[in-house]
Amino acid sequence: MKLDVVAVASGLLHDIVEDTQTPIERIKELFGNDIAHVVEGVTKLGAIPFSSSEERQAENFRKMLLAMVDDIRVILVKLADRLHNMRTLHHLPEERRIKIAQETRDIYAPIANRLGMSKIKNELEDLAFKYLESKAYEALRQRVEGRRRATEGLIEELKTTVSAKLAEAQVPILHIDGRIKRLFSIHQKLKRQKIDLDQVYDFMALRIVTDSIKDFIAMPRPNGYQSLHTSVVSERGFPFEVQIRTAEMHRVAEEGIAAHWKYKEGRHGADRDEQYFLWLRQLLEFQQELRDPQEFLQNLKIELYPEEVYIFTPAGEVKALPRDATPVDFAYAIHTDVGHQCTGARVNGKMVPLRTRLRNGDIVQVITTPGHHPSRDWLNFTVTSRARNKIKHYIHAEEKERSLDLGRKVFEKEARRYGLNLKSLTEGPAFAAVLTEYGYGKAEELFTALGYGKLAVKSVLAKLTPNEELKEASESGLVSVVRRVLGPAEDKIKVRGFDDLMVFRARCCNPIRGEKIIGYITRGKGVSVHSAACTNVVNLLYDPERKIDVEWDKGADALPYTVRLSLQVEDRKGILADVTSKIAGINTNIRNVEATSDADQRGRIDMTVEISDLKHLQKVVKALRSVDGVVDVERASR
Repeated sequence: MKLDVVAVASGLLHDIVEDTQTPIERIKELFGNDIAHVVEGVTKLGAIPFSSSEERQAENFRKMLLAMVDDIRVILVKLADRLHNMRTLHHLPEERRIKIAQETRDIYAPIANRLGMSKIKNELEDLAFKYLESKAYEALRQRVEGRRRATEGLIEELKTTVSAKLAEAQVPILHIDGRIKRLFSIHQKLKRQKIDLDQVYDFMALRIVTDSIKDFIAMPRPNGYQSLHTSVVSERGFPFEVQIRTAEMHRVAEEGIAAHWKYKEGRHGADRDEQYFLWLRQLLEFQQELRDPQEFLQNLKIELYPEEVYIFTPAGEVKALPRDATPVDFAYAIHTDVGHQCTGARVNGKMVPLRTRLRNGDIVQVITTPGHHPSRDWLNFTVTSRARNKIKHYIHAEEKERSLDLGRKVFEKEARRYGLNLKSLTEGPAFAAVLTEYGYGKAEELFTALGYGKLAVKSVLAKLTPNEELKEASESGLVSVVRRVLGPAEDKIKVRGFDDLMVFRARCCNPIRGEKIIGYITRGKGVSVHSAACTNVVNLLYDPERKIDVEWDKGADALPYTVRLSLQVEDRKGILADVTSKIAGINTNIRNVEATSDADQRGRIDMTVEISDLKHLQKVVKALRSVDGVVDVERASR
């Protein structure tokens, strides 16, 4: 990266504090404040106990982001460290490889992208692809290699032809490079556009570097990338892409922020208008109050997506938003109050639904109504962290107020039903003891929990009164009744700290034993249990008060779950028989199977199988991926 002495020294020392007994004070004493600051920024939180690996991961990223604002060299050293780890990942056991590769794809490659460092981002993505989808990676690598050999010589031929044409037109060029599109980039395009390799028109590209600007590029991307792109067809009939840029644009495109970070001026932090850091400051601003680790990580992933669409206000002001942003995202990008009061939008002069996906260059006019409030439904289509956090914050505050009022009324009504004196119940020492027992500091917190449905009113009253009849009523066989209604599958899940809450597995993700699970209190239905990886969890977390700890009951019998799997396959004779035979060979029951094919020699097999736990599922998926002709296997939602 050609960085300075501080960065190089920090790179050499980056694991010292974490992996040895050397304290950060010793680093400061030997090497100075700047090096100690960067080393401390890249050091993971080691000694602090966390309740979950997710919480540890979230706090490590939070610490790293805060350190980045003070000194960008923190993330540059971290990216170099991660790239080296990925290059040597084959030395680790498979479980660790998968975890590190997933974190690289989710967090580190997008950070490199946001900082414009495409060389590092590209290598991180390809290496993560190799370990996360090894079979798809190898199959695509072989096909790309075959196509590369078939087109060998074409790039040199194109370079010669284009150079001659440019010389003829008296266009001065510094050099022309040719390249084959990266594996992960091809993989993404094939999946996104559902096309075959032969239909990837930018498989080959020429990069022309000029000595001056030949055309006016109005707006670089937020990560600094600037280049003209066009697709052309050669005289021999095959398409290729041409990228045109100056030497400075090329340097920034490859190295991003590392290309022009001026340490000699003693600048550690960023200028207020530094484009590379605007997103980082906004991200930290939005995340300040997010204490839930899952919500923090989800927001981080959303915020790291590259900004790809540029939207205009009627006055001509530009807002850069992520792909698939909506008028509601745009409204919140203008101001929180504009977002809250948004009731409609005109895009290019026409009224459109609020869930409309905006496109590059759209002119958007937001229509507001004073006194209007955000809707919970907006969380189903908004994509920016700013919009989602503002909506969640508003709904959470409103829900909390409503639950407090409801909880107080329910408590009063139930107390009156048993003929209890409300004032003596809530003002005596017994009430203070109950608050302490449940972990609440104020009566309002207890009433809010009652309103949410976290606590049963009878259980609270039973602790406040010596009335044996009331106690018996509260300790009656609620759990057994619930189990009879819901069936044995829900017996496998326990709510930590409670034994009288109804529990049911969410249909959207159908969690199975062994998966990380999250409980969410629903009004009138009990606790909805989701897989921690469920996409709906992000929307449910608008109200963290409703989140509740759940766990698999280790003592319950391992009854089977039904899980749907979707397989992408080559359309060949006998593949369905091979797939079903492989499943039968690992002692797994198939409940249902359907197979379809299309005109492009591709097929799809959907099957429902009986699974005992997560390890069993992983074994089934691995077995299916080993079948010749199976391209991909995904777990489908119910």
